[in-house]
Amino acid sequence: MPLKEPIPFFMDDIVRLRKPHPCGSFEWRIVRVGADIGLRCLTCDRRVLLPRRTLEKRLKQFVSRGPGVGPKESALPPPAARSTALPD
Repeated sequence: MPLKEPIPFFMDDIVRLRKPHPCGSFEWRIVRVGADIGLRCLTCDRRVLLPRRTLEKRLKQFVSRGPGVGPKESALPPPAARSTALPD
């Protein structure tokens, strides 16, 4: 089974998730990047840590990208591009 390339996340990205937080907000700011991704709710300021894989599954779209992101990485890659096999 081919491995998917991880979606690049950057500090201060604003992401919209598929399900709302109990406060009603869908939007989160990325405050930590690593194996676990730190998120801060934009409505109630709650901070949570999610494994990268979980965040990739729950991600609906990027609202805005943080500093240091080139125009190539400003949007999610199409699903076909994310599920390609490893390069030779």
